[in-house]
Amino acid sequence: MTAVELSHVNKQFSNMSYKALDDVSVQIEEGEFITILGSSGCGKTTLIKMLNRLYEPDGGAIRLFGKDIKEQDPVQLRRGIGYVIQQIGLFPHMTVRDNIATIPKILKWDKERIDEQVDRMLSLVRLEPKEFRDRYPAQLSGGQQQRIGLARALICDPPIMLLDEPFGAIDAINREKLQTELKRIHEESRKTYLFVTHDIREAFKLGTRVIIMDKGKILQFAKPEEIVNHPADEFVKNLLGASGIDNGDVSEWW
Repeated sequence: MTAVELSHVNKQFSNMSYKALDDVSVQIEEGEFITILGSSGCGKTTLIKMLNRLYEPDGGAIRLFGKDIKEQDPVQLRRGIGYVIQQIGLFPHMTVRDNIATIPKILKWDKERIDEQVDRMLSLVRLEPKEFRDRYPAQLSGGQQQRIGLARALICDPPIMLLDEPFGAIDAINREKLQTELKRIHEESRKTYLFVTHDIREAFKLGTRVIIMDKGKILQFAKPEEIVNHPADEFVKNLLGASGIDNGDVSEWW
């Protein structure tokens, strides 16, 4: 089933000389892990913010599981979409448990269900519940905070997860660990993930398919091996060259 469909979507910001999204059309199937790769200003963050209606398109249509998002209440729409950003946004005065339980409380889950699901989410992101549930964000490392942000986004079992450079501020060692954990979580859940990054190796490690963008346009959308062996144009070819990536089996990189 098609989980995400953009049809001729356009977005122009007044402070930009080119469109943030320029006639973008793409289909993403349920269960895919799509990474969106490009430099700052290419439109990758704008694309995912369109899906939860943080930005509205100037033209075109967006459908999630066949339903036009314009016909859906934005608040209800967002409650059904997991959203993780680089800044994490944990509430400093709340414990880990209460941070993860933010949306379940709004949805009026009972305490027993909340406690059970919080512990399950902590275990899923490889943090021991007894050790971490009563801590506060200031008592956590950056990598641990990012895991809590991920657990908070996952607790309501959303069919779509949007991740906007979530590991951008994490050191290289923890970043690799988090990439591996996220890949495992996705494979277990088979939900649909869209992950924004400017790191080509991260994009190719995580993505079942990769979207490469520049100046609001999708230049190539394919499996990592296809991109490496058959770059769509000079921009993609230069991107690979600048990253030191040669033709071959991309699974050898990690």
